[in-house]
Amino acid sequence: MASATELPKDDAPSVDVPKDRKTFIPLENNPEVMTALVHNLGLSKDLAFHDVFSIDDADLLAFLPRPALALLLVFPINDAYETFRREEDADRLDYQGRGPEEDVMWFKQTIRNACGMMALLHGVANGEARNAVGEASALAALLKSAVPLAPVERAELLYNSPALEAAHQAAASRGDSTAPPADESIDLHYVCFVKGRNGHLWELDGRRKGPLDRGQLNPGDDVLSEKALDLGVRSFLKREAATGGGELRFSLVALAPTLE
Repeated sequence: MASATELPKDDAPSVDVPKDRKTFIPLENNPEVMTALVHNLGLSKDLAFHDVFSIDDADLLAFLPRPALALLLVFPINDAYETFRREEDADRLDYQGRGPEEDVMWFKQTIRNACGMMALLHGVANGEARNAVGEASALAALLKSAVPLAPVERAELLYNSPALEAAHQAAASRGDSTAPPADESIDLHYVCFVKGRNGHLWELDGRRKGPLDRGQLNPGDDVLSEKALDLGVRSFLKREAATGGGELRFSLVALAPTLE
C-alpha cells in the first residue's frame, strides 16, 4: 500500500461537482494533518488517525490501537471504478434521510477537491467517534445543525461553513508535500467506512447518491475486523483487480485511540 497525496492529473474523470462551485486545496493524505484538522474542529485528542500498512499481516495490524472507529480508503479514480459507481447507483434513489434516528449521517459533496474533508467528517460524525466531539466545539455545532436537515440542505450547510473552510485551509497548508493549486483536477479519491447504529458496515462517499450498506457486522467488530475488511476494502480491491482497472495504488488511514 502506498501513501499518497491527491495529485493533479490532466485527464482525471470528473468528480461531479460543477466547476463554478467553491474549490478547496486538496488535503494531503497524512494522518498528522488529518488529526490536526479534526482536533481543530473539536474532536477529542483521545482519538487520532493512523496509517494502516497492511490489511492481511496480523502482526502489522496488531500495532494499531483499537477499536478502529472509521477507515478511510484513498484510491485513484479510473474508468473501471467510474463504470462500477454509475452502474451501482443507476437504480438507487437519491438519499433523503434526516433526523436523529438515521443509521449513519451522510453528506453530499458540493465543494470541489473536498473529498478528503468529506471522508473526515463522515468518520467523526458517525459511530462512537461522534461521542468524542467536544460539546462546545465548532464541530458539535455543525453536526447538531445538520441532524434535522435533508441532504441538499446539509450540503449547503457545509458549503457555507466558515469554521469548516478555515480548518481545511489551515490543514491544507501543513504536511510534507507541496499542495497543488485548488483549481487543478485530481485523480485520487477518499471514501470512509464506519459502523452504523444498526451494526452494519457503511461506505460513505459524498459523490454517491447516499450511504451504502455493505452488510452486517458482529457485535464486537470494528472497521478493521476481518468481516469489515471483507465487506469493505477487500471487496473493493478484488473488484478492481477483476476489472483490470490498472495499478492497485491505494492507502488506508484509521481513526482510533491516540497512541500517546
